[in-house]
Amino acid sequence: MQVAAEAIGPERRVVGVDLAALEPPFEIANVFSIQGDFAEPPVLEEVLAKLGSAADVLLSDAAPKLSGVRATDRAREEALLAAIEVAIPKLLAPGGALLVKLLDCPEAVGFVKRTRSRFDSARELRPEASRKGSSERYLLARGHRPG
Repeated sequence: MQVAAEAIGPERRVVGVDLAALEPPFEIANVFSIQGDFAEPPVLEEVLAKLGSAADVLLSDAAPKLSGVRATDRAREEALLAAIEVAIPKLLAPGGALLVKLLDCPEAVGFVKRTRSRFDSARELRPEASRKGSSERYLLARGHRPG
């Protein structure tokens, strides 16, 4: 959130959501932290209220808490991706961009396919900073087309 705030400058807003409270809290005027579950409608409403209008960029670096039980972990990843998919039309402005962390799983394949159809362009990225052997990658989509 701090990096995003530096990138956008003081005239725009950054709103972050996490299950855990940020300690210490940010003391940047245009940065807002919400403790809650992104999948809950009241949390999405609070995000939109803090933004003041739809966002130009939606970033999700979220990952489910992994249990080591494949079926449980896949269900958690699917629920997280479903929450992001619900949030896109509510939070992202037309023409906006999306950056979402993905893990290798069948649910991510479906999410990517559905998401690509709602943007002018989309591609998957694997940052050089990712740990060797990590299944983590990102979907970068630009040119949001609502509806």
